[in-house]
Amino acid sequence: MRAIVAESPDRLSWQEVADVSAGSGEVLIEVRAAGVNRADVLQAAGKYPPPPGASETIGMEVSGVVAEVGPEVSEWSVGQEVCALLAGGGYAERVAVPAGQVLPVPDGVDLVDAAGLPEVACTVWSNLVMTAHLGEGQLLLIHGGSSGIGSHATQVARALGARVAVTAGSADKLEFCRELGAEILINYREEDFVARLREDTGGADVILDIMGAAYLDRNLDALATDGQLVVIGMQGGVKAELNLGTLLAKRLRVIGTTLRARPVSGPNSKTEIVRAVRDAVWPMIADGRVRPVIGARLPIERAGDAHRQMVDGKVTGKILLTV
Repeated sequence: MRAIVAESPDRLSWQEVADVSAGSGEVLIEVRAAGVNRADVLQAAGKYPPPPGASETIGMEVSGVVAEVGPEVSEWSVGQEVCALLAGGGYAERVAVPAGQVLPVPDGVDLVDAAGLPEVACTVWSNLVMTAHLGEGQLLLIHGGSSGIGSHATQVARALGARVAVTAGSADKLEFCRELGAEILINYREEDFVARLREDTGGADVILDIMGAAYLDRNLDALATDGQLVVIGMQGGVKAELNLGTLLAKRLRVIGTTLRARPVSGPNSKTEIVRAVRDAVWPMIADGRVRPVIGARLPIERAGDAHRQMVDGKVTGKILLTV
C-alpha cells in the first residue's frame, strides 16, 4: 500500500510501504480521507513520537470503508462506511484500528467530511464534559476559537446550553466564531482577554487552552471562582510559574490532558470516550446542532502543503487529506 513518509519536516512523500491487516479486535479501513492535526505537524518534525506500539505513519483520524474485520470483532462488517480515532497510521491507503475506536459516519455527513470529526469530537467531549463537566449557563473561554477544536467546541458548548467566549487573531475569524454561536469575541492581537472577560462577565467557568505556559498566569486571572483551566496544548511553551495565591483564593483547578496516549480500553480510555461521543455528540450532528467545519481539502499527495497551511493558521476549521 502507499502512505505518507516524513523524510524531513518539509518533505512528506507518498510512497510504497508495508501493507497492514486487521489483527484480533481490530478493523481494517480503506481510507477515503484523513484529518490533519497539529500533532501530525509536530510528529513530522520529530517532536511528537507515536505511543509505543502505534504505527509510525502520521495521522490520528480517518474516514473510509471497512475492508476487513479481525477475530473477536462483531460490531463491524465489511463495506460499512466509518470514521475512526487513531494513535497513528492515518496518512495511508489502509489503516488497522481497534474496533472500539471506530464510529459510524453520522447521519447527514459526507464520508470525506467525516474524517474531520473523530479527533475533535473526542478531544472536546472528553475535556469539556467528561473532565470539566461543562453545563448549561456556564461560560466557556476557548483559545483559538476558529481552529478545528475551537469550532467544534463552540458548537458543542452551545448545544449544552453554555455561553462561549473565544480568542482569535482577526476580524474574519471572530465573525466565523460568531456564526457558530460564540457571544464574546476577543481579538488577542488587539485586546487583553483577561480585561475583556472582567469587563463583560465575572470570569470564565471553564477555559479550554491550547497555549500552555504563555497563558498560564493570565488564564488563572480570567477564571471565575471555582473555575477550571483545561490545558490541551503547549503552543506557548511548557514551563511557567504558577501563582498559588490565585489558585487557592479562587479555588481553581488546573487540568492537563492528552488523548493520543490513553489506553485502548478500560477507565478513561479511548474506547470509553468514543462510546460517549457516539451516544452524546452524534445525535447533535444528526439533528443539525453541530456540524463538521471543513476549511480545506487537499489530495493526500499534498500533505506537506496541508501542514504548511496548518502552521500558517489561515484556515478556519479542519484541513482534510483525500485519498
